[in-house]
Amino acid sequence: MPDKEKDQSFKVADAMPEDVGRGYVRLDNDDMASLNVIIGDIVEIRGEKMTVAKVVPCYSQFKNQNLAQMEAMIRQNAGVGIDERVTIRKTGYNPCNTLVLSPLDTTIDFSDAQDIEHLERMLNGLPVTIGDRLKVTLAGARAQHFTAIGTAPQGAVVINAATKITVTKPDAQEDMSYSASYEDVGGLDKELERVREMVELPLKYPEVFRQLGVDAPKGVLLYGPPGTGKTLMARAVAHESRATFLHVNGPEIVNKFYGESEARLRELFETAQRRAPSILFIDEIDAIAPKRTEVIGDVEKRIVAQLLALMDGLKNRGNVIVIGATNVPDMVDPALRRPGRFDRELSINPPDREGRLTILKIHTRTMRLAASVDLARIAQMTHGFVGADLAILCKEAGMNAIRRILPRIDLTQEGLPPEILAQLKITYEDFLQAFREVEPTATREFFADRPTTQWLHVGGLESIKEKLRAIIELPLSYPELFRRTRQRIPKGVLLTGPPGTGKTLIVRALAGSTGAHFISVDASVLYSRWLGEAEKGLRQIFKRAKQVAPCILFFDEIDALAPVRCGDDARGGGRLVSQLLIELDNLLDTSNVIVIGATNRPDMLDPALLRAGRFDYRLELPKPAREERREIFTIHTEGIPLASDVDFALLAGATVGLVGSDIEAICKHATMTAIKRHIAGGDRQDDSSLALQFTDFADAVKEITGCLYDSGTGGGTATQD
Repeated sequence: MPDKEKDQSFKVADAMPEDVGRGYVRLDNDDMASLNVIIGDIVEIRGEKMTVAKVVPCYSQFKNQNLAQMEAMIRQNAGVGIDERVTIRKTGYNPCNTLVLSPLDTTIDFSDAQDIEHLERMLNGLPVTIGDRLKVTLAGARAQHFTAIGTAPQGAVVINAATKITVTKPDAQEDMSYSASYEDVGGLDKELERVREMVELPLKYPEVFRQLGVDAPKGVLLYGPPGTGKTLMARAVAHESRATFLHVNGPEIVNKFYGESEARLRELFETAQRRAPSILFIDEIDAIAPKRTEVIGDVEKRIVAQLLALMDGLKNRGNVIVIGATNVPDMVDPALRRPGRFDRELSINPPDREGRLTILKIHTRTMRLAASVDLARIAQMTHGFVGADLAILCKEAGMNAIRRILPRIDLTQEGLPPEILAQLKITYEDFLQAFREVEPTATREFFADRPTTQWLHVGGLESIKEKLRAIIELPLSYPELFRRTRQRIPKGVLLTGPPGTGKTLIVRALAGSTGAHFISVDASVLYSRWLGEAEKGLRQIFKRAKQVAPCILFFDEIDALAPVRCGDDARGGGRLVSQLLIELDNLLDTSNVIVIGATNRPDMLDPALLRAGRFDYRLELPKPAREERREIFTIHTEGIPLASDVDFALLAGATVGLVGSDIEAICKHATMTAIKRHIAGGDRQDDSSLALQFTDFADAVKEITGCLYDSGTGGGTATQD
């Protein structure tokens, strides 16, 4: 009987992202044995309240820690938070015959039979007892919350396919639509831990600070690029700490009438104090607290002064934590950023590969994915993506799956046939298509892409490719080996050589082979008529490159950006060169940013740029030799129909002195000649006339070089390399 079962105390921990919505509590195998439970048994969890969950074993990294991992809804049903303790014991259960749910949001009507069927599918296998909160993600809508107000039979029950679910009308509306939990925040474990220790400890255990005789922290400023999760983190902390959450956007406070803005601020703080413990979250705080030395208007200065007075005035703020968020921290007034107001500043950066994988698991946990979907590979590809970018990537993948079945849908009928719904799954190709359409937020204002060019697209230059692999590809692919051997990753590489030899192409191939992000910088974009704007733009480019690392920062025609400095500096080019030198010196070994410059005029570059420690390597790309030209011809005609008389060895002998771009132009000219001949021949079923002939290439060589090709001598120009 349940009363005779053993019970045991556990420390509460947050769940794995893939466990959300499944009603699991994860325990160590030894703890499961002491509770006399096996996988799939139902246990009773007691905190301030009582709920039930299904037992599964924890992962190896959580063994022997006396932990009970449970998701936010189970913690809420048990009335506990993370790091608090619960008592768990085995309990009996019955199959659920009838379940009565009360929605907490009145904006959605659950009278539709399809909605009830969806609820039955989503809740199948979930253990529940009267009073539990349930969270269900309905198709095409955000998550909806319900309260279980009745079950038959009573006690612990498990929902199954035979359960009849009834949804009643709610007595009172409670807005749970935007609540968040720690399982909804991915890739920010360290930052979340620091915010928790600053927010949860003072709110839950104020006696600790009184015993130590120190004041609890009162404010934290979150800053970072848009979409990294600053607002989501604040919501999750407020929800998990069970504090009142007051969310205000900075521009909402500003009012055109004199004194109204300050009164609005005072009212917010008074409300937070009345409903303490509370968290006052001010989003876009730079809008109401800009630097007073840089603003002209009197309203902004008064708002900043009022905010400073409220945050550390003579009147105690009480049990109120203020969280500010901004993506331009340099615009916030310095007086607000001193200790005592915002005691801690946290940088919320774009997630790394592991963080992106966690975020993808969060956003796909309710999606029907095909077996071909490799989330680890998608996380590897999405350098520079923030949480918001990954969320829209998953949505776009879902839309691509819907577009696939649109031609098979009869819009005149209500509802979709079950056979079409059964086939509706999101495939890896849907994600790849969405990946091509979604641009990462962190690099949107620059020319940035993820090149698909590989080494096989580069003809010849074997020695140069081998050197670049050793210099750049190996440190990015095997960083651990370089750390163990204390080998410093190079900061910069300078590529020189005549125009058209493939400097830009080889850099794109390098980025494509390493999977690194690629940012191409145009010197003309940086130059500005305003003093200091060019240097500011250069600083911003290096800052973005560090955020989306690993990254290759490519300066084409770098001689235009960093020419030799002289005494007459009317355009400010000397200051831009100095800024570039400073940015190169400030690149850390751990930043994973490699700068590559390309020029065909190395004599025009400032000598300070060429010393070791800035551009560590200088590689000169020669004109291709005869065999390399033959390989370039092969690359540029891949997939094009060729006549049997085409001999690339002869063509390579006829193109002495030409570079890769010239050979590409020859292939294009020959292809256009063949297309014209095919069109002139009329509407033919066969493609024999579309095949490129040797004479097409000979005419193209003549057009490009200005010399008549002679098949007897091997070319109109010298044939020796």
